[in-house]
Amino acid sequence: MVFFSISEYYERLIKTKHRMANEGIEVLLVTDPANMNYLSGYDAWSFYVHQLLVIFIDEDQPYWIGRGQDASAAFHTSWLEADHVYPYTDDYIQSSEKHPMEFVSDFIKAKKYDKKKIAAEFDAYYFTAKNFMKLKENLPHAVFKDGTNLVNWIRIIKSDQEIECIKIASKIAEGAMQAAFDSIDAGVRQSDAAAAIAHAQIRGTDDFGGDYPAIVPLLPTGDRTSACHLTWTDELFRQGDPVIIELSGCYKRYHSPLARTIFLGMPDENIQYIADVVVEGINITLDAIRPGISCEEVEAVWRRVIEKSGIKKDSRLGYSMGLNYPPDWGEHTASLRAGDHTILRENMTFHMIPGIWLDHMGVEISESFRVTDKGCEVLADFPRELLVKPNIRLA
Repeated sequence: MVFFSISEYYERLIKTKHRMANEGIEVLLVTDPANMNYLSGYDAWSFYVHQLLVIFIDEDQPYWIGRGQDASAAFHTSWLEADHVYPYTDDYIQSSEKHPMEFVSDFIKAKKYDKKKIAAEFDAYYFTAKNFMKLKENLPHAVFKDGTNLVNWIRIIKSDQEIECIKIASKIAEGAMQAAFDSIDAGVRQSDAAAAIAHAQIRGTDDFGGDYPAIVPLLPTGDRTSACHLTWTDELFRQGDPVIIELSGCYKRYHSPLARTIFLGMPDENIQYIADVVVEGINITLDAIRPGISCEEVEAVWRRVIEKSGIKKDSRLGYSMGLNYPPDWGEHTASLRAGDHTILRENMTFHMIPGIWLDHMGVEISESFRVTDKGCEVLADFPRELLVKPNIRLA
């Protein structure tokens, strides 16, 4: 039941092994659920317990190790053969007596790799300090290396089928943003608007159902728009409120984020000015993007545009995105910021989000884009402006 062809998974695995060989890694422990999905197809809400793929450099398939009751999900969603699925018993779950990494260590010993060079994703969300302690304790003769983002950097260039998934996610994002605009109004509860957005995200389009995104809808309102990562409350929207909406469509775990700012009523000159500057910066920066330039150069174009406005942005302009699970849809590789020398290549995908957050208000207007052979392709089609409600164009 895997979504991609077996040949594509093999190609991904071969690229992973090449990177392992280049870095002197003989065993790679993959705990990032997005990387597990990328290499095996495995897809389940099971990342709250310890699970991983074990990749031996001289074997043609990874091994899935996870909770016993999740083994069936590995059979249903991955391309791995039955003898490459190794479940552990439930007495390992949240136990003070046993730990899943003891099971993993025993497996590595049985494969006679306990004296090899073993890498783990040290900075992945789901690799804990206890994981490392148990591995070190039970594999005392192994040499441990940092494998953080090894697979992520392979993921940064998408296949054509991955791009199609992201484009479908973009259509879902458009529908979710329209649901946000339709539902947000003075006197409406923020939670009701969030529910409308979530319904649109999961319903998807008439042709494609949506998946749960890695981040819930972000909905800071009023003076809370100065804090970009707030969600909704059960308070009512009020006339004169700015409302930031940051959301994503998601299809087959592939994301296409989108942010807009709505103003309920007539915006004051300050917020309109900031929005106009942001839009100008986005337009000029998108026009400058092409394969062969660096992330640093992209950010420099943006900075030159806004410097003359008197507005400053200290945070990064954007980041690579695509396949992921909670709590983040970013890939943790390239960032559009000064000092990042990553060269843009065709079929890289980014979320460019030049948010401006001041002491008492903020504005977010973003676009996700794909690097093409000559420039870039903006993925979603939604008015790139401060959205004022009522707005005849979006009614």
